[in-house]
Amino acid sequence: MDFRLTEEQKALKESIRHFAEKEIRPLIKEADEKGEWPASLTRKLGKMGLLGIIIPPEYDGAGYSNVDYVLILEEISKVDPSVGLVVAAHNSLCCNHINLFGNETQKKRYLPRLVSGETLGAWALTEAGAGSDAAAIKTRAVRKGDYWVLNGSKMFITNGSLAQIAVVMAVTDPEKGRQGISAFILEKGMKGFKVGKKENKLGIRAADTAELIFEDVEVPADNLLGEEGTGYRAAMTVLDGGRVSIAAFSLGIAAGALEASLKYARERVQFDQPIINFQAIQWMLADGFTELEAARLLTLKAAYLEDQGKKIPKESAMAKLFASELAVRAASTAVQIFGGYGFTKDYPVEKFYRDAKLATIGEGTSEIQRWIIAQRILAEY
Repeated sequence: MDFRLTEEQKALKESIRHFAEKEIRPLIKEADEKGEWPASLTRKLGKMGLLGIIIPPEYDGAGYSNVDYVLILEEISKVDPSVGLVVAAHNSLCCNHINLFGNETQKKRYLPRLVSGETLGAWALTEAGAGSDAAAIKTRAVRKGDYWVLNGSKMFITNGSLAQIAVVMAVTDPEKGRQGISAFILEKGMKGFKVGKKENKLGIRAADTAELIFEDVEVPADNLLGEEGTGYRAAMTVLDGGRVSIAAFSLGIAAGALEASLKYARERVQFDQPIINFQAIQWMLADGFTELEAARLLTLKAAYLEDQGKKIPKESAMAKLFASELAVRAASTAVQIFGGYGFTKDYPVEKFYRDAKLATIGEGTSEIQRWIIAQRILAEY
């Protein structure tokens, strides 16, 4: 078993680190304070291949492995988790759903547009009454001739107000429960497809999060994504990969917070010496970096298995659970090490502290991850 990165992977990490420092870091403060996505960044992400990371080259994607994807997301999120989340949602959810379950016509029509940075993509499952209980969605799609007519709404949708292309889950047969849910590809401009409330959030403020509203939206029958009634099952498969991306996003937050803390502890002098000399600080960092390495191994294992074509519900849940909760702990530790300075916007750790909490909620709460893990353990042992 070889845990070493290849030379190509090392070069990839370095190129993403350079891109993040040059193109993302200068935008962080203003984007966070305004709660706005920096529009100029979308095309730059596309040009770097970061909007089609795991999409095959035949659809203009970069064709990277899932392991490479983890390395990329950690480096981006270490600089700005908002950008990390946008990249994760676009790639793992919208693009990957179309890539995995779309027909050839759909892939050729939509993936090149998404990959290029012409537009961001959104993925719409969550509703006001359907969060952890995803099968409880009420958005309805009724077949009328050559169209499906959609009515309902979605909330907390990443890239919701910016995306011109969205994958939307809706009920096509209420009598069949989960087997009555289907997926559709919608485009902005379809009559009745509107953007509702844009959320004003605690953290990840530069990432667009919005409500989507569907009022008698006529969706061509050709935009049914996968077979009718397979939308829920497909969504769960997509979320398995999505959870690996949120684990990688969490790694970036934890690494960013811990590395900033280490640097600060070497520079901050109290009692006539750098605070890094004190055992209390050393132990905080020792625990944090040990947990970071454990989270990274869990995440890379899940990504590796995904690259082998394995089903990874347990592995992705374990990685997401451990890494996301580490992100929260690491950010809290960082603020503690920085002391009063950590509570100000002059240093990066207060933003990591605000950003980290989403990791334990988005794409399945920690409680849902524990439930998934428990079900798999009970079935295996």
